[in-house]
Amino acid sequence: MSLNVVPPPLPKIGIVKRNATVVKMITIFALVMLLLIPLAMINSVLSERLQRRNEAVSGITATWGAEQTVSGPVLVIPYRCQNKVWKDQIVNGRQEKMEVVESKILKAYFLPASLKINGKLDPNILHRGIYEAVVYRGAISLSGSFGKPVFDEWKVKSEDIIWEDATVSFMITDLRGTKEALVLKWGGKSCPLVIGSKIADFPSGIHARLGAGSFENEATPFELSLVLNGSKSISFAPVGAQTEVKLNSVWGDPSFQGAFLPAERKVTPEGFEATWQVSYYGRNYPQQWSTQDSCIPFNANTVQASLFGVSLISVVDSYRYVERSIKYGVLFIVLAFTTFFLFEILSRLRIHAFQYTLVGIALCLFYLALLSLSEITSFGIAYVVGAISSTAMVTFYSAHILRSSGRAMIIAGGLSGIYAFLYVILRQQDYSLLFGTAGLFFVLAIVMYVTRNIDWYSRDEQ
Repeated sequence: MSLNVVPPPLPKIGIVKRNATVVKMITIFALVMLLLIPLAMINSVLSERLQRRNEAVSGITATWGAEQTVSGPVLVIPYRCQNKVWKDQIVNGRQEKMEVVESKILKAYFLPASLKINGKLDPNILHRGIYEAVVYRGAISLSGSFGKPVFDEWKVKSEDIIWEDATVSFMITDLRGTKEALVLKWGGKSCPLVIGSKIADFPSGIHARLGAGSFENEATPFELSLVLNGSKSISFAPVGAQTEVKLNSVWGDPSFQGAFLPAERKVTPEGFEATWQVSYYGRNYPQQWSTQDSCIPFNANTVQASLFGVSLISVVDSYRYVERSIKYGVLFIVLAFTTFFLFEILSRLRIHAFQYTLVGIALCLFYLALLSLSEITSFGIAYVVGAISSTAMVTFYSAHILRSSGRAMIIAGGLSGIYAFLYVILRQQDYSLLFGTAGLFFVLAIVMYVTRNIDWYSRDEQ
């Protein structure tokens, strides 16, 4: 007689254990989202430090000199204009409309036929605490010629032109670096320059009264030499029908900017030389205009759109590098957590969420170290020190939680490669997106290859 033995029922597996891998992935995702908080705090510290740097730089430039803009010269000649208008008049006790002649003073403006500017910038770096600002002392000489003013466009009679009140104006942002009295050479005479541009929209500048007899020739040459204190950049307006600007400096990292690029340039570590050649076809204001016109074409907006020049600061400073690197912070954390998760899956390890959190905080501290060190040393040195410190900390901790020095070395190699790759991306401004995308494809391909044979359902059942 045989006995039928009923096997004991299998223990029920809870829904959490049946989906242990999914639960772990959700936990890791939640930790990544949680670590966005320290990254945001570091980004806030970066903004505060950047604002403090800007305030320090503004304090330096406020006492030395601002970014310089040189526009002009502009010749201003007043003239009388007579208009016939109808006005109410009292005639024999009755109000009647009568035609009367009114006279008012208008101004005509003329730009030079040719303008040549030669400048030499002597740069210097001033410090306030740990912050620095690039300043310069510039020796600028302007020369060229004006054609004889023609008023035919406005139908002005020669006797209505007030030649004795003619002035010539230069619009210059900051004149604090000028130590000596400025004198304009106009034709064969010297005219002292006084403060004020006398041009609407341009309050800062200088002007000179020319007096009668200044326009006897068909072309009148002019010359002006001055010394300016400035910071960061210098720009010029192409007010001549033909404008030529030549600049040179011992600054080896110029950034040419504005509406026109140099026709010729030579940049070496010892300095630069640049030449601009600009015609009046490339701007939005004419060679002459009058307040009689309904719209004044020469204003702050049109001149600003035509400016060109050079900046003596780097295109991207250390703060901008740090800002760009923080944007990759989440990617760093995800890649590191993915590596630890794969070790859990492949080596049957158990890594607690708290241990993931500590690794993530160590990775976040890299950006804080990068920010603090880059303020007192070069960005490259700060990056290397921060990367080594973060990698060493995570590697030492990994040797214990992964229970293998070999696995810890894999973590060290992976972090070193990621930090090196990020540095390349930061330096490649134009191709950073392409390099970053290629790197992500490469990492995803590795993860897919390593996990290609894993049976995720059977693993959770076991």
